[in-house]
Amino acid sequence: MGLLSLGSPLSWQETKKHADHVRQHGIVQFLHIYNRLKNRQNDVLKWGDEVEYTLVKFDHENKRVYLSLKAIDLLDVLQIEENTNPGQNPTAWRPEYAGYMIEGTPGKPLGGCMRHFNMIEANMKLRRKEVNQLLGADETVMSIVGFPRLGCPNFTWPNHETTPGKGVTTSLFYPDMAIFQGHPRFATLSRNIRERRGSKVAINVPIFKDVNTPSPFIEKFPEVEGEGGRAAKPDHIYLDAMGFGMGCSCLQMTFQACSIDEGRHLYDQLAVVTPIVMALSAGTPIFRGYLGDVDCRWSVIAGSVDDRNPEEYGLEPLKENRFVIPKSRYDSISCYLSAKGKKFNDIDLVLDQEIHKKLVDSGIDDILARHYAHLFIRDPLTLFEEHIHEDDTQNSNHFENIQSTNWQTMRFKPPPPNSSIGWRVEFRPTEVQLTDFENAAFVTFVVLLSRVILSFDLNLLIPLSKVDANMQAAQKRDAARKDKFYFRKTLKNCQPQCAHSECCESESSCDEVVLMSIDTIINGKDGEFPGLIPLMNSYLSNVDVDIDTRCTISQYLKLIQKRASGELMTTARWMREFVHKHPDYKQDSVVSDLICYDLMNTCNKIANGEMECRELLGDYISKTNDVLDKKCIRIQDEMEKMEDAKRKEMGL
Repeated sequence: MGLLSLGSPLSWQETKKHADHVRQHGIVQFLHIYNRLKNRQNDVLKWGDEVEYTLVKFDHENKRVYLSLKAIDLLDVLQIEENTNPGQNPTAWRPEYAGYMIEGTPGKPLGGCMRHFNMIEANMKLRRKEVNQLLGADETVMSIVGFPRLGCPNFTWPNHETTPGKGVTTSLFYPDMAIFQGHPRFATLSRNIRERRGSKVAINVPIFKDVNTPSPFIEKFPEVEGEGGRAAKPDHIYLDAMGFGMGCSCLQMTFQACSIDEGRHLYDQLAVVTPIVMALSAGTPIFRGYLGDVDCRWSVIAGSVDDRNPEEYGLEPLKENRFVIPKSRYDSISCYLSAKGKKFNDIDLVLDQEIHKKLVDSGIDDILARHYAHLFIRDPLTLFEEHIHEDDTQNSNHFENIQSTNWQTMRFKPPPPNSSIGWRVEFRPTEVQLTDFENAAFVTFVVLLSRVILSFDLNLLIPLSKVDANMQAAQKRDAARKDKFYFRKTLKNCQPQCAHSECCESESSCDEVVLMSIDTIINGKDGEFPGLIPLMNSYLSNVDVDIDTRCTISQYLKLIQKRASGELMTTARWMREFVHKHPDYKQDSVVSDLICYDLMNTCNKIANGEMECRELLGDYISKTNDVLDKKCIRIQDEMEKMEDAKRKEMGL
């Protein structure tokens, strides 16, 4: 979820008039934050997760399943306690793009105590319970990436008709009323992206070719005001609305670093593993009622918010626009942020040179200046009349307007104005999993990896062009088991040249990048590569962790290990096999209403512990609970005292 300012949204033409104003003042707002907090040190590790949930309604009598547009009603209830006692509730709830989605987070960040790893899953269970107790007997909340028949006729409850050629999306498949109606940001984003690019978004997902799939696979669409489905490609599933991407769900994690330098370092290091985690968490094999030939939502969500027009695509000479832009607003990162990462920035970076100069002249180092000068090549997509003119020393709305609509695999997040929050990084590519156990496992893996990187002084950096190649590979069908990925051969830092050449490897040898299986990257290979989880286990053996927490962490890491080795299936692979084995499947790539009903019903039973699924989860025992021991309470109290002192020091 991005910036949720309140006010009167402007049309695209009105927003466009203020684009330079927003960019210029956004940079000024960032400079105020940077200059005030660039030397901030010793913030404690805090972290939290964001799970995007999907609301589902079953018609068990007719064996149909729908997306339930109840988010606005549920949020009115879920947010009461949080609004009544800010900061005291164990959970927090926010709207998301669609009327069938809600985002749940812990009420307070975790961190500072190993025991918190044993609380992640318990908090996720609480979130699921809080929503389910507000639903009817035929309704449920699920953590699925994409609804299999999203965009098919009658996929929402209540049903709403599409408005091809009219309205916000003008979509053939996605009705405007499926967009969350409780805040104008979401519909405004959809409308302005379409108007800015001069056409509907056009996403083409390669279809999975089964025995009876027509070849070529061609759908016919009605012509609507000259556009219709002309952008549809043969042998592809055509999607034409922002909701096909932003209406999917993910799992995200945010970490507070101890300083800006540590934040930049973690941003770079974790960016390298974003494709690996995406492949391991793959959960999106079905699009608009068809089996696709990819397993992840990434290219779909990138296409769903791609506001580039023909000039920016490089299809026409630049006249009205400033840049040819290689990537969508939603894509992999385009530059590392740390000094160590500079030499690995091997892809062309489009910059706003004036903004770059302003940042450098204001004391920002060239690497960070390039990052923001790149983000700020974009236009603001939403603007509220009441927020055009702000006090740049006290607000960051213009900065966040651009920052929060660059949806990249990693996000570097400066502290909000007038807040005790520190410099943060957000890890964004993970596909949400069916169960709380799986989601807690991925959170634990990424948080522990950040600790191992810092504690063991690891270096995971590879050329960014290789990371981009990995992102493409990670989306392929069954990539976690079948594909290979570029990864650094040695994870130790290159030593500076010394007088005795025999005591250190050459830098080129140290930086060697090779293709590895995800099994090798995660589990290691004797004599060749240590493996990320063996390094985590080494770290855990040297920290103070209670038995129950150690047991739970072990179960989480075992899940990741077995996903990497192929012993356990990814969600996408499991869903494919479910469809292929279903008696209603005709080997024609079609996921019918009945198949969708049975699949969602089975997923729901697995998520609620009513059905075993050993091929997906294995055998596990989780000792998760929300109880802190005395030692952890003492650490937490000390952390709160430190936070209070910091707030007083900052005058908050």
